[in-house]
Amino acid sequence: MDKFLPLKLKKARERTGLSQGAFARALKLSSEYISLLEAGKRTPSFATLQKIAAFLNRDIAFFFHERDSAPPDAFTLLFRAESVDDRARVELQKFRRYCDDYLRLETITNRRLELAPLYAPNISAERMADEERRRLGLGSEPVRDIFALVEANGCRILRMPLPEDSKVSGAFIYLEQKEAAFALVNSAQPAGRQAFSAAHEYCHYLKDRTEGPVIESPDVFIDEYASLYHPREPYAQTFAARFLMPPAKVKEIIEKDLRVFSPQRVTYDQVLYLKRYFGVSTLAMLRTLRNMGYIGRTQLDDYAKADPEKREKDVFGSATGGNGEKGKTGGGGVAAAVAKGIPGLEALGRPAALFLKIRHHAIPSDRYKLLQQEAAKKRKRQ
Repeated sequence: MDKFLPLKLKKARERTGLSQGAFARALKLSSEYISLLEAGKRTPSFATLQKIAAFLNRDIAFFFHERDSAPPDAFTLLFRAESVDDRARVELQKFRRYCDDYLRLETITNRRLELAPLYAPNISAERMADEERRRLGLGSEPVRDIFALVEANGCRILRMPLPEDSKVSGAFIYLEQKEAAFALVNSAQPAGRQAFSAAHEYCHYLKDRTEGPVIESPDVFIDEYASLYHPREPYAQTFAARFLMPPAKVKEIIEKDLRVFSPQRVTYDQVLYLKRYFGVSTLAMLRTLRNMGYIGRTQLDDYAKADPEKREKDVFGSATGGNGEKGKTGGGGVAAAVAKGIPGLEALGRPAALFLKIRHHAIPSDRYKLLQQEAAKKRKRQ
Protein backbone atom coordinates (compact mmCIF):
# COMPACT_ATOMS: atom_id res chain seq x y z
CA MET A 1 0.00 0.00 0.00
CA ASP A 2 1.27 3.49 -0.83
CA LYS A 3 2.55 5.50 2.11
CA PHE A 4 1.83 9.17 2.84
CA LEU A 5 4.96 11.26 2.10
CA PRO A 6 5.28 14.14 4.58
CA LEU A 7 8.00 15.88 2.56
CA LYS A 8 5.58 16.34 -0.34
CA LEU A 9 3.19 18.15 2.00
CA LYS A 10 5.95 20.35 3.41
CA LYS A 11 7.25 21.39 -0.02
CA ALA A 12 3.75 22.07 -1.34
CA ARG A 13 2.95 24.16 1.75
CA GLU A 14 6.20 26.13 1.42
CA ARG A 15 5.41 26.93 -2.21
CA THR A 16 2.36 28.87 -1.01
CA GLY A 17 4.57 31.04 1.18
CA LEU A 18 2.56 30.14 4.27
CA SER A 19 4.06 29.28 7.64
CA GLN A 20 2.81 26.15 9.38
CA GLY A 21 0.64 28.32 11.61
CA ALA A 22 -0.94 30.29 8.76
CA PHE A 23 -1.46 27.10 6.76
CA ALA A 24 -3.14 25.45 9.75
CA ARG A 25 -5.45 28.43 10.34
CA ALA A 26 -6.53 28.44 6.69
CA LEU A 27 -7.48 24.76 7.01
CA LYS A 28 -8.99 25.18 10.50
CA LEU A 29 -6.43 22.75 11.92
CA SER A 30 -3.85 23.20 14.67
CA SER A 31 -0.29 24.19 13.82
CA GLU A 32 0.90 21.31 16.04
CA TYR A 33 -1.04 18.87 13.86
CA ILE A 34 0.49 20.27 10.66
CA SER A 35 3.94 20.05 12.27
CA LEU A 36 3.35 16.38 13.13
CA LEU A 37 2.14 15.64 9.59
CA GLU A 38 5.22 17.22 8.01
CA ALA A 39 7.48 15.40 10.44
CA GLY A 40 5.90 12.06 9.49
CA LYS A 41 4.65 11.48 13.03
CA ARG A 42 0.98 11.52 12.07
CA THR A 43 -0.97 10.32 9.04
CA PRO A 44 -3.94 12.46 7.94
CA SER A 45 -7.42 11.05 7.67
CA PHE A 46 -8.91 10.84 4.20
CA ALA A 47 -11.21 13.81 4.94
CA THR A 48 -8.29 15.93 6.14
CA LEU A 49 -6.20 14.95 3.13
CA GLN A 50 -9.06 15.93 0.83
CA LYS A 51 -9.18 19.36 2.49
CA ILE A 52 -5.40 19.81 2.19
CA ALA A 53 -5.35 18.66 -1.44
CA ALA A 54 -8.20 21.00 -2.37
CA PHE A 55 -6.46 23.97 -0.74
CA LEU A 56 -3.17 23.23 -2.50
CA ASN A 57 -4.80 22.45 -5.86
CA ARG A 58 -3.31 18.96 -5.82
CA ASP A 59 -4.64 15.51 -6.49
CA ILE A 60 -4.61 13.26 -3.42
CA ALA A 61 -2.27 10.85 -5.21
CA PHE A 62 0.36 13.61 -5.20
CA PHE A 63 1.07 12.96 -1.51
CA PHE A 64 1.76 9.24 -2.03
CA HIS A 65 4.26 9.14 -4.89
CA GLU A 66 7.91 10.22 -4.92
CA ARG A 67 7.67 11.28 -8.52
CA ASP A 68 4.83 13.50 -9.64
CA SER A 69 2.55 11.60 -11.97
CA ALA A 70 0.89 13.27 -14.90
CA PRO A 71 -1.40 15.95 -13.47
CA PRO A 72 -5.13 15.30 -13.76
CA ASP A 73 -7.21 17.28 -16.23
CA ALA A 74 -7.65 20.87 -15.02
CA PHE A 75 -11.43 20.60 -15.15
CA THR A 76 -11.27 17.41 -13.09
CA LEU A 77 -9.50 19.37 -10.35
CA LEU A 78 -12.05 22.16 -10.70
CA PHE A 79 -15.00 19.82 -10.21
CA ARG A 80 -13.34 18.17 -7.21
CA ALA A 81 -13.18 21.42 -5.24
CA GLU A 82 -14.87 21.19 -1.86
CA SER A 83 -17.08 24.20 -2.56
CA VAL A 84 -18.56 22.75 -5.77
CA ASP A 85 -21.98 21.29 -5.03
CA ASP A 86 -24.26 19.61 -7.57
CA ARG A 87 -25.89 22.86 -8.71
CA ALA A 88 -22.55 24.59 -9.19
CA ARG A 89 -21.20 21.54 -11.02
CA VAL A 90 -24.01 21.85 -13.59
CA GLU A 91 -23.05 25.47 -14.24
CA LEU A 92 -19.34 24.63 -14.44
CA GLN A 93 -20.14 21.98 -17.04
CA LYS A 94 -21.66 24.76 -19.16
CA PHE A 95 -18.45 26.73 -18.66
CA ARG A 96 -16.44 23.71 -19.82
CA ARG A 97 -18.55 23.35 -22.97
CA TYR A 98 -18.03 27.06 -23.70
CA CYS A 99 -14.25 26.63 -23.33
CA ASP A 100 -14.24 23.63 -25.66
CA ASP A 101 -16.37 25.42 -28.24
CA TYR A 102 -14.24 28.58 -28.04
CA LEU A 103 -11.07 26.62 -28.79
CA ARG A 104 -12.81 24.77 -31.61
CA LEU A 105 -13.76 28.10 -33.20
CA GLU A 106 -10.21 29.35 -32.86
CA THR A 107 -8.95 26.23 -34.63
CA ILE A 108 -11.44 26.66 -37.49
CA THR A 109 -10.58 30.34 -37.96
CA ASN A 110 -6.86 29.92 -37.18
CA ARG A 111 -7.06 32.78 -34.67
CA ARG A 112 -5.45 31.88 -31.36
CA LEU A 113 -4.81 34.33 -28.56
CA GLU A 114 -1.24 34.83 -27.35
CA LEU A 115 -0.55 34.52 -23.64
CA ALA A 116 0.46 37.57 -21.63
CA PRO A 117 3.80 37.43 -19.78
CA LEU A 118 3.84 35.50 -16.50
CA TYR A 119 4.98 37.67 -13.60
CA ALA A 120 7.64 36.64 -11.09
CA PRO A 121 6.36 34.94 -7.94
CA ASN A 122 7.94 37.43 -5.53
CA ILE A 123 6.55 40.66 -7.04
CA SER A 124 4.15 42.63 -4.84
CA ALA A 125 0.52 42.99 -5.93
CA GLU A 126 0.83 46.79 -6.08
CA ARG A 127 3.94 46.69 -8.23
CA MET A 128 2.44 44.07 -10.54
CA ALA A 129 -0.65 46.23 -11.08
CA ASP A 130 1.55 49.24 -11.90
CA GLU A 131 3.80 47.19 -14.19
CA GLU A 132 0.85 45.71 -16.06
CA ARG A 133 -0.66 49.14 -16.58
CA ARG A 134 2.67 50.33 -18.02
CA ARG A 135 2.91 47.25 -20.24
CA LEU A 136 -0.55 47.96 -21.64
CA GLY A 137 0.06 51.70 -22.00
CA LEU A 138 -2.90 52.60 -19.78
CA GLY A 139 -1.20 55.38 -17.86
CA SER A 140 -3.41 56.25 -14.90
CA GLU A 141 -6.69 56.38 -16.81
CA PRO A 142 -9.64 54.17 -15.82
CA VAL A 143 -10.13 50.87 -17.61
CA ARG A 144 -13.26 51.44 -19.65
CA ASP A 145 -13.90 47.82 -20.63
CA ILE A 146 -12.07 45.39 -18.37
CA PHE A 147 -13.67 42.39 -20.09
CA ALA A 148 -12.36 43.31 -23.54
CA LEU A 149 -8.96 44.19 -22.11
CA VAL A 150 -8.58 40.87 -20.28
CA GLU A 151 -9.60 38.88 -23.34
CA ALA A 152 -7.38 40.85 -25.73
CA ASN A 153 -4.46 39.90 -23.50
CA GLY A 154 -5.05 36.17 -23.68
CA CYS A 155 -7.62 35.29 -21.00
CA ARG A 156 -10.98 34.40 -22.51
CA ILE A 157 -14.03 35.43 -20.45
CA LEU A 158 -17.53 34.07 -20.06
CA ARG A 159 -20.07 35.96 -17.94
CA MET A 160 -22.74 33.61 -16.73
CA PRO A 161 -25.19 33.70 -13.79
CA LEU A 162 -24.38 31.32 -10.93
CA PRO A 163 -26.85 30.06 -8.29
CA GLU A 164 -27.46 32.69 -5.62
CA ASP A 165 -26.93 30.27 -2.75
CA SER A 166 -23.86 28.65 -4.34
CA LYS A 167 -20.43 28.71 -2.72
CA VAL A 168 -19.00 29.48 -6.18
CA SER A 169 -18.92 33.04 -7.55
CA GLY A 170 -16.39 32.59 -10.34
CA ALA A 171 -13.48 30.52 -11.59
CA PHE A 172 -10.19 30.62 -13.45
CA ILE A 173 -8.65 27.76 -15.39
CA TYR A 174 -5.54 27.34 -17.50
CA LEU A 175 -5.36 24.44 -19.93
CA GLU A 176 -1.60 23.99 -20.07
CA GLN A 177 -1.42 21.57 -22.99
CA LYS A 178 -3.56 23.91 -25.09
CA GLU A 179 -1.94 27.07 -23.70
CA ALA A 180 -5.40 28.55 -23.19
CA ALA A 181 -6.78 30.48 -20.21
CA PHE A 182 -10.42 31.08 -19.29
CA ALA A 183 -12.18 33.06 -16.57
CA LEU A 184 -15.78 32.73 -15.40
CA VAL A 185 -17.48 35.83 -13.98
CA ASN A 186 -20.88 35.71 -12.30
CA SER A 187 -23.18 37.90 -14.43
CA ALA A 188 -25.86 37.92 -11.70
CA GLN A 189 -23.61 40.23 -9.68
CA PRO A 190 -23.91 44.04 -9.82
CA ALA A 191 -21.99 45.62 -12.69
CA GLY A 192 -19.18 47.08 -10.57
CA ARG A 193 -18.66 43.76 -8.84
CA GLN A 194 -18.38 42.00 -12.21
CA ALA A 195 -15.65 44.42 -13.26
CA PHE A 196 -13.75 43.82 -10.02
CA SER A 197 -14.15 40.05 -10.40
CA ALA A 198 -12.73 40.21 -13.92
CA ALA A 199 -9.66 42.09 -12.67
CA HIS A 200 -9.32 39.56 -9.83
CA GLU A 201 -9.29 36.65 -12.29
CA TYR A 202 -6.88 38.58 -14.53
CA CYS A 203 -4.43 38.58 -11.62
CA HIS A 204 -4.65 34.77 -11.35
CA TYR A 205 -3.98 34.60 -15.08
CA LEU A 206 -0.92 36.85 -14.89
CA LYS A 207 0.64 35.25 -11.84
CA ASP A 208 -0.94 31.91 -10.82
CA ARG A 209 -2.02 30.25 -14.04
CA THR A 210 0.45 27.36 -13.76
CA GLU A 211 -0.59 26.62 -10.16
CA GLY A 212 -3.86 24.89 -11.05
CA PRO A 213 -7.49 26.01 -11.45
CA VAL A 214 -9.11 28.41 -9.01
CA ILE A 215 -12.66 28.32 -7.68
CA GLU A 216 -13.79 31.62 -6.19
CA SER A 217 -15.98 31.70 -3.10
CA PRO A 218 -18.08 34.86 -2.60
CA ASP A 219 -16.10 35.44 0.60
CA VAL A 220 -12.78 35.99 -1.20
CA PHE A 221 -14.11 39.38 -2.35
CA ILE A 222 -14.63 40.47 1.27
CA ASP A 223 -11.45 41.79 2.84
CA GLU A 224 -12.30 40.44 6.28
CA TYR A 225 -12.57 36.88 4.91
CA ALA A 226 -10.07 36.88 2.04
CA SER A 227 -7.17 36.29 4.44
CA LEU A 228 -8.73 32.95 5.43
CA TYR A 229 -8.16 31.62 1.92
CA HIS A 230 -5.05 30.79 -0.10
CA PRO A 231 -2.60 33.77 -0.18
CA ARG A 232 -3.33 34.23 -3.88
CA GLU A 233 -6.83 35.52 -3.01
CA PRO A 234 -5.94 38.61 -0.90
CA TYR A 235 -3.11 39.20 -3.40
CA ALA A 236 -5.60 39.23 -6.29
CA GLN A 237 -7.86 41.58 -4.32
CA THR A 238 -5.03 44.05 -3.83
CA PHE A 239 -4.04 43.79 -7.50
CA ALA A 240 -7.62 44.34 -8.74
CA ALA A 241 -8.13 47.42 -6.57
CA ARG A 242 -4.90 49.09 -7.70
CA PHE A 243 -5.31 48.05 -11.34
CA LEU A 244 -8.84 49.48 -11.56
CA MET A 245 -8.33 52.46 -9.23
CA PRO A 246 -4.76 53.78 -9.61
CA PRO A 247 -4.03 55.88 -6.50
CA ALA A 248 -2.47 58.67 -8.57
CA LYS A 249 -5.66 59.07 -10.61
CA VAL A 250 -7.90 58.84 -7.54
CA LYS A 251 -5.86 61.61 -5.91
CA GLU A 252 -5.95 63.73 -9.06
CA ILE A 253 -9.74 63.54 -9.39
CA ILE A 254 -10.29 64.25 -5.70
CA GLU A 255 -7.98 67.27 -5.58
CA LYS A 256 -8.38 68.80 -9.05
CA ASP A 257 -12.03 68.00 -9.78
CA LEU A 258 -13.69 67.64 -6.39
CA ARG A 259 -11.38 70.18 -4.69
CA VAL A 260 -10.96 68.08 -1.57
CA PHE A 261 -7.62 68.42 0.24
CA SER A 262 -6.26 66.66 3.31
CA PRO A 263 -7.40 66.61 6.09
CA GLN A 264 -10.81 67.07 4.45
CA ARG A 265 -12.90 63.94 3.88
CA VAL A 266 -14.94 63.14 0.78
CA THR A 267 -18.73 63.12 1.03
CA TYR A 268 -20.96 60.19 0.15
CA ASP A 269 -22.06 61.82 -3.11
CA GLN A 270 -18.40 62.28 -4.05
CA VAL A 271 -17.78 58.59 -3.29
CA LEU A 272 -20.54 57.70 -5.73
CA TYR A 273 -19.06 60.04 -8.32
CA LEU A 274 -15.68 58.32 -8.00
CA LYS A 275 -17.27 54.88 -8.05
CA ARG A 276 -19.01 55.73 -11.33
CA TYR A 277 -15.86 57.25 -12.79
CA PHE A 278 -13.76 54.15 -12.15
CA GLY A 279 -16.58 51.69 -12.90
CA VAL A 280 -16.29 49.69 -9.67
CA SER A 281 -18.59 48.78 -6.82
CA THR A 282 -19.32 51.29 -4.06
CA LEU A 283 -17.65 49.06 -1.48
CA ALA A 284 -14.48 48.69 -3.57
CA MET A 285 -14.29 52.48 -3.93
CA LEU A 286 -14.87 52.98 -0.20
CA ARG A 287 -12.03 50.61 0.70
CA THR A 288 -9.62 52.37 -1.65
CA LEU A 289 -10.56 55.76 -0.21
CA ARG A 290 -10.15 54.41 3.32
CA ASN A 291 -6.68 53.08 2.50
CA MET A 292 -5.72 56.44 1.01
CA GLY A 293 -7.00 58.37 4.03
CA TYR A 294 -9.88 60.18 2.30
CA ILE A 295 -12.47 58.65 4.61
CA GLY A 296 -12.22 57.27 8.13
CA ARG A 297 -13.27 53.91 9.51
CA THR A 298 -16.54 55.32 10.86
CA GLN A 299 -17.34 56.94 7.53
CA LEU A 300 -16.65 53.68 5.70
CA ASP A 301 -19.02 51.80 7.99
CA ASP A 302 -21.74 54.46 7.68
CA TYR A 303 -21.40 54.82 3.90
CA ALA A 304 -21.39 51.04 3.44
CA LYS A 305 -24.81 50.83 5.12
CA ALA A 306 -26.36 53.42 2.79
CA ASP A 307 -28.36 52.55 -0.32
CA PRO A 308 -26.20 53.70 -3.24
CA GLU A 309 -28.85 52.92 -5.86
CA LYS A 310 -31.40 55.33 -4.39
CA ARG A 311 -28.86 58.10 -3.85
CA GLU A 312 -27.42 57.72 -7.35
CA LYS A 313 -30.88 58.13 -8.82
CA ASP A 314 -31.45 61.25 -6.73
CA VAL A 315 -28.09 62.85 -7.64
CA PHE A 316 -27.27 61.51 -11.10
CA GLY A 317 -30.68 60.56 -12.47
CA SER A 318 -29.62 56.92 -12.79
CA ALA A 319 -28.29 54.22 -10.51
CA THR A 320 -25.72 53.11 -13.07
CA GLY A 321 -22.62 54.60 -14.59
CA GLY A 322 -18.97 54.01 -15.30
CA ASN A 323 -17.48 50.79 -16.62
CA GLY A 324 -20.08 49.72 -19.15
CA GLU A 325 -22.96 51.26 -17.20
CA LYS A 326 -25.20 53.83 -18.80
CA GLY A 327 -26.03 56.86 -16.69
CA LYS A 328 -28.45 59.71 -17.37
CA THR A 329 -25.93 62.43 -16.77
CA GLY A 330 -27.46 65.49 -18.36
CA GLY A 331 -27.64 68.79 -16.46
CA GLY A 332 -25.19 70.68 -14.32
CA GLY A 333 -23.25 70.18 -11.12
CA VAL A 334 -21.75 66.80 -10.28
CA ALA A 335 -23.92 65.08 -12.88
CA ALA A 336 -22.41 67.23 -15.62
CA ALA A 337 -18.93 66.42 -14.36
CA VAL A 338 -19.72 62.74 -14.52
CA ALA A 339 -21.09 63.10 -18.04
CA LYS A 340 -17.86 64.77 -19.06
CA GLY A 341 -15.59 62.33 -17.24
CA ILE A 342 -17.24 59.02 -18.08
CA PRO A 343 -17.97 57.75 -21.59
CA GLY A 344 -21.58 56.76 -22.12
CA LEU A 345 -22.97 53.59 -23.55
CA GLU A 346 -22.49 54.84 -27.10
CA ALA A 347 -18.78 55.37 -26.51
CA LEU A 348 -18.33 51.88 -25.17
CA GLY A 349 -20.37 50.20 -27.87
CA ARG A 350 -22.23 46.89 -27.89
CA PRO A 351 -20.32 45.20 -25.02
CA ALA A 352 -21.68 47.87 -22.70
CA ALA A 353 -25.25 47.25 -23.85
CA LEU A 354 -24.87 43.57 -23.07
CA PHE A 355 -23.23 44.43 -19.78
CA LEU A 356 -26.16 46.61 -18.80
CA LYS A 357 -29.18 44.67 -20.03
CA ILE A 358 -28.41 40.95 -19.91
CA ARG A 359 -27.24 40.02 -16.45
CA HIS A 360 -29.28 36.86 -15.93
CA HIS A 361 -28.21 35.00 -19.05
CA ALA A 362 -24.85 33.78 -20.24
CA ILE A 363 -22.94 36.54 -22.04
CA PRO A 364 -20.40 35.20 -24.53
CA SER A 365 -17.62 37.64 -25.35
CA ASP A 366 -17.71 39.75 -28.50
CA ARG A 367 -14.61 37.97 -29.76
CA TYR A 368 -16.36 34.63 -29.39
CA LYS A 369 -19.28 35.94 -31.45
CA LEU A 370 -16.95 37.19 -34.16
CA LEU A 371 -15.29 33.78 -34.31
CA GLN A 372 -18.73 32.20 -34.69
CA GLN A 373 -19.47 34.45 -37.67
CA GLU A 374 -16.08 33.79 -39.27
CA ALA A 375 -16.44 30.04 -38.81
CA ALA A 376 -19.91 30.12 -40.38
CA LYS A 377 -18.62 32.06 -43.40
CA LYS A 378 -15.73 29.67 -43.79
CA ARG A 379 -18.07 26.68 -43.79
CA LYS A 380 -20.22 28.31 -46.47
CA ARG A 381 -17.18 28.81 -48.71
CA GLN A 382 -16.17 25.16 -48.42
